Amino acid sequence: MVTTRFAAAAKLYRQGRLSQYLLLLACLAGVTGLLASRALIALSPLVGVAAALTNPDLRRQWARYKKLRTVWFPALLYGFWWVSAVYTSDWTVWRHEVYRQLPLLGVPLAFGLSVPLSARQRQWVAGGFLGGTALVALGTIARYAQQHTFTNDTFGLGPSLPSITGIFHIHFSLMLALAALVGGVFLYTRKSAPDFQRLLAAGAVLICVGALHILAYRTGLLVFYAILCIDTLVVLLFRRRWVLGLGLLLLLLLGPPAAYHTLPAVRNRVAATLFDIEQFTLHHDINNYSLSKRLAAWHTALALVRQQPWVGVAPADVRSAMMAQYAQHSFGLLPANRVMIHNQYLHQLVGGGVLGLSLWLLVLFGPLLQPGRWQNAYVYHFLLLHAVAILADSLLELQISFNLFVFCYGFLLVAAERRWLTDSLAESYMLESS
Repeated sequence: MVTTRFAAAAKLYRQGRLSQYLLLLACLAGVTGLLASRALIALSPLVGVAAALTNPDLRRQWARYKKLRTVWFPALLYGFWWVSAVYTSDWTVWRHEVYRQLPLLGVPLAFGLSVPLSARQRQWVAGGFLGGTALVALGTIARYAQQHTFTNDTFGLGPSLPSITGIFHIHFSLMLALAALVGGVFLYTRKSAPDFQRLLAAGAVLICVGALHILAYRTGLLVFYAILCIDTLVVLLFRRRWVLGLGLLLLLLLGPPAAYHTLPAVRNRVAATLFDIEQFTLHHDINNYSLSKRLAAWHTALALVRQQPWVGVAPADVRSAMMAQYAQHSFGLLPANRVMIHNQYLHQLVGGGVLGLSLWLLVLFGPLLQPGRWQNAYVYHFLLLHAVAILADSLLELQISFNLFVFCYGFLLVAAERRWLTDSLAESYMLESS
């Protein structure tokens, strides 16, 4: 029995199916982990690395892997943490972050070296994320309906309802926006897909967009309408798809007013947001106002940038530097209310200066400098979503949003560049043969 199982495993290994199945398992575990189980998030990259190591064509794939720019960009960002050891002072945080950010290396390694997923398997993963997010959204809407009076009242104080699986509202709102965009791109690009798939995708998109509005998630709505605005401009000005473009423009113009006049949560959130910002501009007590505290954090961070503009205070020292700067100018905030930066661009600038920010921009926008490699609407929407979202929060500093970014980066960008490189090499070989 043992010999038979070993022979079967050896056959799967030689065929490359073991590596492919492990990568599929890692992807499904990653999606499940993002939506429901933090433990699976930690295990997913390990399974992905195992998938890479079990590729029977590992030696040749390694030579190609080194040509992938999308694996070098995050590697350089990770390497900066090691360089910062020269001038960091908070060694406890430094050691923790060097370990926590290992997926910047491991996830691109998995997608760059494993036997690639088939088109159908990739659809399973994307469909699992879209459908799973929609189901969690439905459950969260149901919880909101049970306590909507209390929830609407709390919107005046700032907090939002987390998902039923315990995902913090900012991260969940990004998942909703990303799922809606993924489903929208699928409906636009896969018009030949079976009707039941398109119907399910359309239903999931409606649920995710509806949840963003019903639950009044500010960050998710900011991202969704910013990307919708960009899509509208692209469709009208460059694609010249007038019917689709006008439809998107109509949604862009009517969606926010309709939500404001029909959903109490949206009205309360808008009123609370304006009142919140007013407290900061009028120099009132801002201890109980989230946006005002963020504005104070941005001012505090900019003061640190002026002191250390080129290499920053060291990535591991950002919190201690912020608290020290608050001690000099507190904006009237009690120690418990002195929040961190809540802007990834500014966070990178404080921790790593111009050098650290440049490396982050290389990760985020570097792929867009190679347009020939990215004939892929999913890639563009993913990058634009995060480019907008990190204006409102330091997403790389929180584990679930960090893993969301790294997983999608590997699944979309690394895999796409690898397919492009494989096709280019095959085309070159055919030309040489002829």
